[in-house]
Amino acid sequence: MTAETHTGAIPVLSILIFAPLAAAAIAVALRSDRALRWWALLFTLANAAFSLPLYSRFDVSTAAFQFVERHPWIPALKIEYSLGVDGISLLLVLLTTLVMPICVLASWRYIKTRVKEFMVCLLIMESAMIGVFCALDAILFFVFWESMLIPMSVMIGVWGGPRKIYAAIKFFVYTMSGSIFLLVALIALRLQTGSFDIPGMMGRGYPVGFQCWIFLAMAISFAIKVPMVPFHTWLPAAHVEAPTAGSVLLASILLKMGGYGFLRFCLPMAPNATAIFMPWVAGISVAAIVYGGFAALAQSDLKKLVAYSSVGHMGFVTLGIFTLTRSGIEGAMLQMINHGVTTGALFVAVGMLYERLHTRELGAAAGIGKHMPAFITCFGVFALSSLAFPGTNSFIGEFLVLKGSFEYSRWLTLLAVPGVVASAAYNLRMLQRVAWGGTSNPGHDGLRDIDLREVCALAPLVIFVFWIGLNPEPFMRVLHASVDQLIQQAGQGLVPRP
Repeated sequence: MTAETHTGAIPVLSILIFAPLAAAAIAVALRSDRALRWWALLFTLANAAFSLPLYSRFDVSTAAFQFVERHPWIPALKIEYSLGVDGISLLLVLLTTLVMPICVLASWRYIKTRVKEFMVCLLIMESAMIGVFCALDAILFFVFWESMLIPMSVMIGVWGGPRKIYAAIKFFVYTMSGSIFLLVALIALRLQTGSFDIPGMMGRGYPVGFQCWIFLAMAISFAIKVPMVPFHTWLPAAHVEAPTAGSVLLASILLKMGGYGFLRFCLPMAPNATAIFMPWVAGISVAAIVYGGFAALAQSDLKKLVAYSSVGHMGFVTLGIFTLTRSGIEGAMLQMINHGVTTGALFVAVGMLYERLHTRELGAAAGIGKHMPAFITCFGVFALSSLAFPGTNSFIGEFLVLKGSFEYSRWLTLLAVPGVVASAAYNLRMLQRVAWGGTSNPGHDGLRDIDLREVCALAPLVIFVFWIGLNPEPFMRVLHASVDQLIQQAGQGLVPRP
């Protein structure tokens, strides 16, 4: 069972979760599209600023949940309104609040119809996503987990591309199907423990057979969200059809919910089952790294290229998690943050190109570096980060994952190498074509470089690429205690039971 510390009298987490809903209610009353955009931007900036003290006040020396809030909700079923964060969830909460203002800026010109409804969906999404990472009651977690489905599906289905309805339905059906397995597992754990308290479900020494069943049920749900091969087929369609902000939220936050689920539920609650299924999940992760790399290499649509790259990058995340080593799990956590920054930035950049060219074809974007030097500088930084160039954020994350993987299995690490090579190939190909690949495309002479709004959207992401890449310690030190405890809980499955 995990300890808790109650920090202060101000319900910081509740404010972070429910303030976006209040902001959405205010947005409904606004009539001007300009006012709606500015209101959404100012509020998301304020919420991001409000979240920063979570980091400064966080005690890195303990694995206990902090900023805990507990109130009765449905006493008859022992369901509580229970919130808290540890080192694993803290960085994901901060990533969520950071990404939201960038989503608003990326939608400033892209969204021209039903602006009110779009901004309301964005704010509701923020509430649900923060709630997922803060919930300490299984049913509360499930409510937030499901709550983000509808606004995300609406964003794809209303403001998406030509096949938006198909993509929205596929996203909804896949995620909802996985959620059914998750709910069954949570009910089974409730019957074993007598409550839905997540910390109370950890480290309980359940029978091995029971662990295997709940592990499989939860793993299906989380694998769909990651998404792991072969549950990944909804992702390219959703990314390609979604508006820019939708693609950013999918890549930066929603995919991380799958990795977070493995860390929060599967490893500490089913350690013996984790030990049994480790080789299988690690093998599938390596397959995702290789498949995602070569699938991205075959794409000519920039959004599809970045979407398939996510399959490979998230393969590194699940590989690191299931090495059960400190390097692997901390690398996986850092890689989740890195992927949120880098891939989210690439989707923002592709959206900026689409606003100008009205196409995402790589050939149509070839040679714009001559006309958009500021844009191509930022784009080059993100492409180099995506291929894990030393000095960028993704390098340290992939390095730690591969180190943990090498400790677990040298042969498995060797099998992942073609995916790493493919990542370098598709990112360098993309950068070469966009920056220098031909200067005869008609209409390029009239292209304008990025303006102040677009600089404000990209600049924070460029800063984080180099900040994490050159000085990762401020981000990693919050992980150490929580990861050490997680390894201790999950390691019970590696020790023969008497």
